[in-house]
Amino acid sequence: MTHSRNVTKCPACGAQEAESLYRVACAPTHSVLLHKSRSEALEYPSGEISLFSCPICGFIFNAKYDPSLQDYRAEYESTQSYSPTFDKFSRSLAQKLIDRYDLHGKRILEIGCGMGEFLSQICVMGDNRGLGFDPAYQPGRVPSNDNIEFIKDFYSEQYAHQRADFVICKMTLEHIGNVTEFVGMVHSALVNSPHAIVFFQVPDASRVLEEIAFWDIYYEHCSYFTATSLEILFRRSGFEILRLENAYDHQYLMIEARLSPDQVSKEEEKSAVLIEFTKIPRKSSNQPVVFFRDKFAQRLSDWQQFLNNAKQQGKHVALWGGGSKAVAFLTTLGVTDEIAYCVDINPHKRNTITAGSGHEIIVPEDLSNAPPDVVIVLNPIYLAEIRQCLTQLGLAPEIISITKSF
Repeated sequence: MTHSRNVTKCPACGAQEAESLYRVACAPTHSVLLHKSRSEALEYPSGEISLFSCPICGFIFNAKYDPSLQDYRAEYESTQSYSPTFDKFSRSLAQKLIDRYDLHGKRILEIGCGMGEFLSQICVMGDNRGLGFDPAYQPGRVPSNDNIEFIKDFYSEQYAHQRADFVICKMTLEHIGNVTEFVGMVHSALVNSPHAIVFFQVPDASRVLEEIAFWDIYYEHCSYFTATSLEILFRRSGFEILRLENAYDHQYLMIEARLSPDQVSKEEEKSAVLIEFTKIPRKSSNQPVVFFRDKFAQRLSDWQQFLNNAKQQGKHVALWGGGSKAVAFLTTLGVTDEIAYCVDINPHKRNTITAGSGHEIIVPEDLSNAPPDVVIVLNPIYLAEIRQCLTQLGLAPEIISITKSF
């Protein structure tokens, strides 16, 4: 990993001063595809992560991202709905949106709906009609509902004629390379639904920087937003911001917006917004980036030393989480037998293998066959849930949060 001083143009605000932040030469191009064999997982294609940061708006992007390497299909397994903690958050969010925008008997459209869990919740809870788009959607993962239609495809201009009262795009924009073009497309499509509200949710890049969370940087995520960069993008795309907040222990940024009532040209709007935000002091807007850049090497070394010590002591160490965080953690550190296996509550991941590192993923019920001495929790919001699960299984390993200070 290197931190050069190369500069490039920011895709979100158009500023010419984005600088190199972080590089991983070989990262699996997908981290949540289900691999049934170790050889398949080890041989899975890799791509380069070369993150650049814009000091003006805070947007971070992979300048080496190649969308042709992505393969979103049925084996793409990113659902979090098996967690009671996440399900509670999801249902609460659905209810808040229903109450805030009177979503009853309305037409809901979701871009990147996954298996359809959230769309199903908001439609059932508000008696709404839904239309979801996702190439990885699998029928049968949510209860059948005559009021909800799923299309196994990416949302694009060909679907712009679809009318909607409320548009959802959760955990999808970070997978898009040309974010300006994508949000602009959504804006253009709303000409058919001028009173619609849009709701986008993305990971909060500020937390990634502040926690030096290299395990949250992976190839699928080619775009990383701070609150400032998300606001700039939507305002420059012709939206009026109604609400912008973070949630889920500062892991997510959520923005609610509608078509801007200002009748100015798009280029005039872009220029006005960028001029306004160039007034932000560079030191304050760039401080988290500098912190990440300065502390990353030590963070990596600390985890390598911890795992080496555990191995020398003969401890069996498990990662709790078998998705993208696990793949990024394992491949960035170059971990092999320092980790015994990964644990995931998603039954669809049972006996599958992590891309790049070749670690087996098991479910909690399998832990009695090989009890761990140490469990590293890859998402600390699930600590209480995981402790309860281990206690119910009669296990008492040492539990460590990924955010551990050394």
